Amino acid sequence: MKIVPPYLLFIGDASDKLSIKMALSAAKWRPELCIGEYSVSGCSVTTGIEQMNIKQASDKGAKSFVLGFANSGGSLDKKWFPYIIEAMEAGMDIVSGLHEKLCSFPKLVIKAEQTQQKLLDIRHPQEGFVTGTGLKRKGKRLLTVGTDCSVGKMYTSLCIEQSMKALNFDVDFRATGQCGILIAGNGVAIDCVISDFISGATESLSPNNHAEHWDVIEGQGSLSHPAFAGVSLGLLHGSQPDALVVCHDLHRNHMRGLPKSQFPSIETTIALNLQAAKLTNPNVKVVGIAVNTSSVSVDEGQEICAAFSKQFTLPCVDPVRDGADSIVKTLL
Repeated sequence: MKIVPPYLLFIGDASDKLSIKMALSAAKWRPELCIGEYSVSGCSVTTGIEQMNIKQASDKGAKSFVLGFANSGGSLDKKWFPYIIEAMEAGMDIVSGLHEKLCSFPKLVIKAEQTQQKLLDIRHPQEGFVTGTGLKRKGKRLLTVGTDCSVGKMYTSLCIEQSMKALNFDVDFRATGQCGILIAGNGVAIDCVISDFISGATESLSPNNHAEHWDVIEGQGSLSHPAFAGVSLGLLHGSQPDALVVCHDLHRNHMRGLPKSQFPSIETTIALNLQAAKLTNPNVKVVGIAVNTSSVSVDEGQEICAAFSKQFTLPCVDPVRDGADSIVKTLL
Protein backbone atom coordinates (compact mmCIF):
# COMPACT_ATOMS: atom_id res chain seq x y z
CA MET A 1 0.00 0.00 0.00
CA LYS A 2 1.72 3.18 -1.21
CA ILE A 3 0.77 6.73 -0.29
CA VAL A 4 1.68 9.44 -2.79
CA PRO A 5 3.04 12.72 -1.38
CA PRO A 6 2.67 15.61 -0.85
CA TYR A 7 0.05 15.24 1.90
CA LEU A 8 -2.64 17.66 3.02
CA LEU A 9 -3.24 16.78 6.68
CA PHE A 10 -6.92 17.17 7.58
CA ILE A 11 -7.57 17.44 11.32
CA GLY A 12 -11.18 18.65 11.22
CA ASP A 13 -12.42 20.21 14.47
CA ALA A 14 -10.13 18.22 16.78
CA SER A 15 -9.68 19.55 20.31
CA ASP A 16 -7.38 16.86 21.77
CA LYS A 17 -3.77 16.68 20.60
CA LEU A 18 -3.71 12.92 21.18
CA SER A 19 -6.53 12.56 18.67
CA ILE A 20 -4.39 13.90 15.81
CA LYS A 21 -1.44 11.55 16.27
CA MET A 22 -1.56 10.54 12.59
CA ALA A 23 -1.10 14.14 11.50
CA LEU A 24 1.41 14.94 14.24
CA SER A 25 3.57 11.93 13.40
CA ALA A 26 3.74 12.82 9.71
CA ALA A 27 4.49 16.49 10.43
CA LYS A 28 7.26 15.63 12.89
CA TRP A 29 9.04 12.83 11.04
CA ARG A 30 8.38 13.61 7.38
CA PRO A 31 7.69 17.36 7.14
CA GLU A 32 9.02 17.33 3.59
CA LEU A 33 6.05 15.15 2.59
CA CYS A 34 3.44 17.46 4.15
CA ILE A 35 2.28 20.42 2.10
CA GLY A 36 -0.06 21.82 4.75
CA GLU A 37 -2.68 21.35 7.45
CA TYR A 38 -6.41 21.88 7.01
CA SER A 39 -8.66 22.46 10.04
CA VAL A 40 -12.20 23.78 10.39
CA SER A 41 -14.09 25.93 12.90
CA GLY A 42 -13.84 24.57 16.44
CA CYS A 43 -10.38 23.06 16.07
CA SER A 44 -8.08 24.00 18.94
CA VAL A 45 -4.97 21.92 18.16
CA THR A 46 -2.40 22.01 15.38
CA THR A 47 0.62 20.21 13.98
CA GLY A 48 2.33 23.55 13.53
CA ILE A 49 2.66 23.42 9.76
CA GLU A 50 1.18 25.89 7.27
CA GLN A 51 -2.60 26.19 7.19
CA MET A 52 -4.35 25.86 3.82
CA ASN A 53 -7.61 24.66 2.33
CA ILE A 54 -8.16 21.96 -0.29
CA LYS A 55 -7.97 24.30 -3.30
CA GLN A 56 -4.78 25.94 -2.06
CA ALA A 57 -3.19 22.56 -1.40
CA SER A 58 -4.27 21.24 -4.80
CA ASP A 59 -2.81 24.28 -6.53
CA LYS A 60 0.48 23.52 -4.76
CA GLY A 61 0.42 19.90 -5.95
CA ALA A 62 -1.03 17.91 -3.02
CA LYS A 63 -1.68 14.28 -3.99
CA SER A 64 -3.10 12.77 -0.79
CA PHE A 65 -5.77 14.02 1.62
CA VAL A 66 -4.90 12.45 4.96
CA LEU A 67 -7.53 12.04 7.67
CA GLY A 68 -5.10 12.91 10.43
CA PHE A 69 -7.51 12.46 13.33
CA ALA A 70 -8.86 9.54 15.34
CA ASN A 71 -11.84 9.11 17.64
CA SER A 72 -13.14 6.57 20.11
CA GLY A 73 -14.10 3.50 18.13
CA GLY A 74 -12.33 4.65 14.98
CA SER A 75 -15.54 5.56 13.13
CA LEU A 76 -15.80 8.02 10.25
CA ASP A 77 -18.27 10.85 10.88
CA LYS A 78 -20.33 11.58 7.76
CA LYS A 79 -19.95 15.31 8.37
CA TRP A 80 -16.48 14.93 6.80
CA PHE A 81 -17.85 13.50 3.53
CA PRO A 82 -18.08 16.91 1.75
CA TYR A 83 -14.38 17.56 2.47
CA ILE A 84 -13.38 14.07 1.32
CA ILE A 85 -15.41 14.45 -1.88
CA GLU A 86 -13.96 17.91 -2.55
CA ALA A 87 -10.44 16.51 -2.12
CA MET A 88 -11.12 13.70 -4.61
CA GLU A 89 -12.52 16.21 -7.09
CA ALA A 90 -9.29 18.19 -6.62
CA GLY A 91 -7.23 15.14 -7.61
CA MET A 92 -6.23 13.72 -4.24
CA ASP A 93 -6.28 10.16 -2.95
CA ILE A 94 -7.92 9.76 0.48
CA VAL A 95 -5.87 8.20 3.28
CA SER A 96 -7.46 6.92 6.50
CA GLY A 97 -6.12 5.09 9.53
CA LEU A 98 -9.56 4.66 11.11
CA HIS A 99 -11.08 1.28 11.90
CA GLU A 100 -14.14 2.05 9.77
CA LYS A 101 -13.22 1.67 6.11
CA LEU A 102 -13.63 4.40 3.53
CA CYS A 103 -14.68 1.71 1.07
CA SER A 104 -17.64 0.83 3.33
CA PHE A 105 -19.44 3.95 2.14
CA PRO A 106 -20.98 3.64 -1.35
CA LYS A 107 -21.08 7.42 -1.77
CA LEU A 108 -17.30 7.63 -1.39
CA VAL A 109 -16.68 4.57 -3.55
CA ILE A 110 -18.78 6.01 -6.39
CA LYS A 111 -16.94 9.34 -6.20
CA ALA A 112 -13.56 7.55 -6.17
CA GLU A 113 -14.55 5.66 -9.32
CA GLN A 114 -15.72 8.87 -11.00
CA THR A 115 -12.54 10.78 -10.15
CA GLN A 116 -10.15 7.81 -10.50
CA GLN A 117 -8.75 8.51 -7.03
CA LYS A 118 -7.82 5.88 -4.46
CA LEU A 119 -9.42 5.21 -1.08
CA LEU A 120 -6.53 4.02 1.07
CA ASP A 121 -7.58 2.34 4.32
CA ILE A 122 -4.05 1.91 5.62
CA ARG A 123 -5.15 0.07 8.77
CA HIS A 124 -6.57 -2.68 6.55
CA PRO A 125 -4.00 -4.50 4.35
CA GLN A 126 -5.30 -5.26 0.88
CA GLU A 127 -2.60 -7.63 -0.34
CA GLY A 128 -2.62 -11.39 0.19
CA PHE A 129 0.11 -12.88 2.37
CA VAL A 130 1.59 -16.35 2.72
CA THR A 131 2.67 -18.04 5.92
CA GLY A 132 6.21 -17.47 7.17
CA THR A 133 9.05 -19.64 5.93
CA GLY A 134 11.78 -18.92 8.47
CA LEU A 135 14.28 -18.91 5.59
CA LYS A 136 17.27 -16.64 6.15
CA ARG A 137 17.20 -13.43 4.11
CA LYS A 138 20.15 -11.28 3.05
CA GLY A 139 20.74 -7.93 4.70
CA LYS A 140 20.51 -6.87 8.34
CA ARG A 141 17.51 -6.09 10.51
CA LEU A 142 16.82 -4.29 13.78
CA LEU A 143 13.49 -4.66 15.58
CA THR A 144 12.19 -2.56 18.47
CA VAL A 145 10.43 -4.54 21.21
CA GLY A 146 8.85 -3.38 24.46
CA THR A 147 8.01 -4.05 28.06
CA ASP A 148 4.45 -2.95 27.14
CA CYS A 149 2.34 -1.37 24.42
CA SER A 150 2.75 2.34 23.69
CA VAL A 151 6.22 2.67 25.17
CA GLY A 152 7.79 4.43 22.17
CA LYS A 153 8.68 1.67 19.71
CA MET A 154 7.79 3.74 16.64
CA TYR A 155 9.58 6.88 17.85
CA THR A 156 12.60 4.80 18.88
CA SER A 157 12.69 3.13 15.45
CA LEU A 158 12.54 6.50 13.70
CA CYS A 159 15.22 7.99 15.97
CA ILE A 160 17.46 5.01 15.20
CA GLU A 161 16.83 5.38 11.46
CA GLN A 162 17.63 9.09 11.71
CA SER A 163 20.87 8.39 13.56
CA MET A 164 21.88 5.62 11.17
CA LYS A 165 21.40 7.92 8.18
CA ALA A 166 23.52 10.60 9.85
CA LEU A 167 26.25 7.97 10.35
CA ASN A 168 26.04 6.93 6.66
CA PHE A 169 24.26 3.61 7.12
CA ASP A 170 22.19 2.30 4.22
CA VAL A 171 18.89 1.99 6.07
CA ASP A 172 15.11 1.87 5.61
CA PHE A 173 12.37 2.30 8.19
CA ARG A 174 9.78 -0.49 7.83
CA ALA A 175 6.35 0.52 9.13
CA THR A 176 3.95 -1.89 10.84
CA GLY A 177 1.26 0.52 12.12
CA GLN A 178 -0.94 3.17 10.55
CA CYS A 179 1.10 6.16 11.73
CA GLY A 180 4.33 4.52 10.63
CA ILE A 181 2.83 3.75 7.21
CA LEU A 182 1.93 7.40 6.72
CA ILE A 183 5.48 8.39 7.67
CA ALA A 184 7.15 5.78 5.45
CA GLY A 185 4.67 6.05 2.59
CA ASN A 186 4.15 2.28 2.63
CA GLY A 187 4.10 -0.70 4.99
CA VAL A 188 1.77 -3.24 6.58
CA ALA A 189 -0.60 -2.65 9.49
CA ILE A 190 0.52 -5.87 11.11
CA ASP A 191 -2.15 -5.97 13.84
CA CYS A 192 -4.80 -6.28 11.12
CA VAL A 193 -3.18 -9.29 9.42
CA ILE A 194 -4.80 -12.69 10.07
CA SER A 195 -2.72 -14.39 12.77
CA ASP A 196 -1.46 -17.26 10.61
CA PHE A 197 0.12 -14.79 8.20
CA ILE A 198 1.80 -12.27 10.54
CA SER A 199 5.30 -13.73 10.20
CA GLY A 200 4.87 -14.11 6.43
CA ALA A 201 3.67 -10.51 6.09
CA THR A 202 6.70 -9.37 8.08
CA GLU A 203 9.01 -11.36 5.81
CA SER A 204 7.51 -9.58 2.79
CA LEU A 205 7.89 -6.21 4.54
CA SER A 206 11.65 -6.71 4.88
CA PRO A 207 12.81 -8.71 1.84
CA ASN A 208 16.30 -9.74 0.72
CA ASN A 209 18.75 -6.88 0.42
CA HIS A 210 22.49 -6.44 0.07
CA ALA A 211 24.71 -7.50 2.94
CA GLU A 212 25.29 -4.06 4.50
CA HIS A 213 21.71 -2.81 4.25
CA TRP A 214 19.71 -2.37 7.47
CA ASP A 215 15.95 -2.46 7.87
CA VAL A 216 14.69 -0.85 11.09
CA ILE A 217 11.37 -2.56 11.76
CA GLU A 218 8.76 -0.84 13.91
CA GLY A 219 7.70 -3.10 16.77
CA GLN A 220 4.16 -3.65 18.03
CA GLY A 221 2.70 -4.81 21.34
CA SER A 222 4.68 -6.78 23.90
CA LEU A 223 5.36 -10.45 24.55
CA SER A 224 4.18 -9.80 28.11
CA HIS A 225 0.82 -8.30 27.15
CA PRO A 226 -1.99 -10.91 27.28
CA ALA A 227 -3.92 -9.17 24.50
CA PHE A 228 -1.17 -8.40 21.99
CA ALA A 229 1.62 -10.91 22.50
CA GLY A 230 0.59 -12.82 19.37
CA VAL A 231 1.34 -9.84 17.12
CA SER A 232 4.69 -9.29 18.85
CA LEU A 233 5.68 -12.94 18.43
CA GLY A 234 4.79 -12.98 14.73
CA LEU A 235 6.87 -9.83 14.20
CA LEU A 236 9.84 -11.39 15.97
CA HIS A 237 9.74 -14.56 13.88
CA GLY A 238 9.11 -12.81 10.56
CA SER A 239 11.65 -10.01 10.97
CA GLN A 240 14.50 -12.42 11.86
CA PRO A 241 16.24 -9.56 13.69
CA ASP A 242 20.00 -9.37 14.03
CA ALA A 243 19.53 -6.67 16.67
CA LEU A 244 16.85 -5.88 19.24
CA VAL A 245 16.28 -2.61 21.09
CA VAL A 246 14.13 -2.88 24.22
CA CYS A 247 11.75 0.05 24.76
CA HIS A 248 10.43 0.99 28.18
CA ASP A 249 8.27 3.70 29.77
CA LEU A 250 8.86 4.84 33.34
CA HIS A 251 6.46 4.47 36.24
CA ARG A 252 4.15 1.77 34.90
CA ASN A 253 2.96 -0.90 37.32
CA HIS A 254 0.60 -2.86 35.07
CA MET A 255 0.16 -3.57 31.38
CA ARG A 256 -1.68 -0.88 29.46
CA GLY A 257 -5.43 -1.32 29.82
CA LEU A 258 -5.10 -4.24 32.25
CA PRO A 259 -4.91 -2.88 35.83
CA LYS A 260 -4.81 -6.37 37.38
CA SER A 261 -1.87 -7.56 35.27
CA GLN A 262 1.76 -7.85 36.32
CA PHE A 263 4.31 -5.55 34.68
CA PRO A 264 7.48 -7.30 33.44
CA SER A 265 11.01 -6.26 34.31
CA ILE A 266 13.50 -5.28 31.63
CA GLU A 267 15.41 -8.49 32.47
CA THR A 268 12.31 -10.58 31.75
CA THR A 269 11.62 -8.65 28.56
CA ILE A 270 15.15 -9.25 27.28
CA ALA A 271 15.01 -12.96 28.09
CA LEU A 272 11.57 -13.50 26.50
CA ASN A 273 12.44 -11.67 23.30
CA LEU A 274 15.82 -13.32 22.84
CA GLN A 275 14.33 -16.76 23.35
CA ALA A 276 11.56 -16.11 20.81
CA ALA A 277 13.77 -14.39 18.25
CA LYS A 278 16.33 -17.21 18.21
CA LEU A 279 13.82 -19.46 16.45
CA THR A 280 14.55 -17.66 13.15
CA ASN A 281 17.91 -16.02 13.96
CA PRO A 282 20.09 -17.85 16.52
CA ASN A 283 22.60 -14.98 16.44
CA VAL A 284 20.23 -12.21 17.54
CA LYS A 285 21.53 -9.74 20.15
CA VAL A 286 20.06 -6.98 22.29
CA VAL A 287 22.03 -3.84 21.36
CA GLY A 288 20.39 -1.17 23.50
CA ILE A 289 17.60 0.06 25.74
CA ALA A 290 15.37 3.03 24.91
CA VAL A 291 13.51 4.67 27.80
CA ASN A 292 10.71 7.21 27.52
CA THR A 293 11.70 9.62 30.30
CA SER A 294 9.19 12.35 29.45
CA SER A 295 7.57 12.00 32.89
CA VAL A 296 10.73 13.29 34.63
CA SER A 297 13.22 16.09 34.08
CA VAL A 298 15.96 15.76 31.46
CA ASP A 299 18.65 15.44 34.15
CA GLU A 300 16.72 12.80 36.09
CA GLY A 301 16.02 10.93 32.88
CA GLN A 302 19.70 10.83 32.00
CA GLU A 303 20.53 9.55 35.50
CA ILE A 304 17.97 6.76 35.12
CA CYS A 305 19.35 5.81 31.72
CA ALA A 306 22.90 5.79 33.07
CA ALA A 307 21.82 3.42 35.85
CA PHE A 308 20.15 1.06 33.36
CA SER A 309 23.22 1.20 31.12
CA LYS A 310 25.45 0.18 34.01
CA GLN A 311 23.06 -2.55 35.15
CA PHE A 312 22.72 -4.20 31.73
CA THR A 313 26.07 -3.24 30.17
CA LEU A 314 24.18 -1.80 27.21
CA PRO A 315 23.76 1.73 25.87
CA CYS A 316 20.56 3.22 27.30
CA VAL A 317 19.05 6.56 26.23
CA ASP A 318 15.84 8.43 25.77
CA PRO A 319 16.18 8.58 21.96
CA VAL A 320 13.79 11.51 21.57
CA ARG A 321 15.61 13.66 24.13
CA ASP A 322 19.16 12.42 23.69
CA GLY A 323 19.33 10.83 20.24
CA ALA A 324 20.15 7.22 19.41
CA ASP A 325 23.81 7.50 18.37
CA SER A 326 25.12 5.43 21.29
CA ILE A 327 22.87 2.53 20.31
CA VAL A 328 23.62 2.80 16.60
CA LYS A 329 27.38 2.87 17.16
CA THR A 330 27.19 -0.66 18.60
CA LEU A 331 26.18 -1.78 15.09
CA LEU A 332 29.30 -0.41 13.38
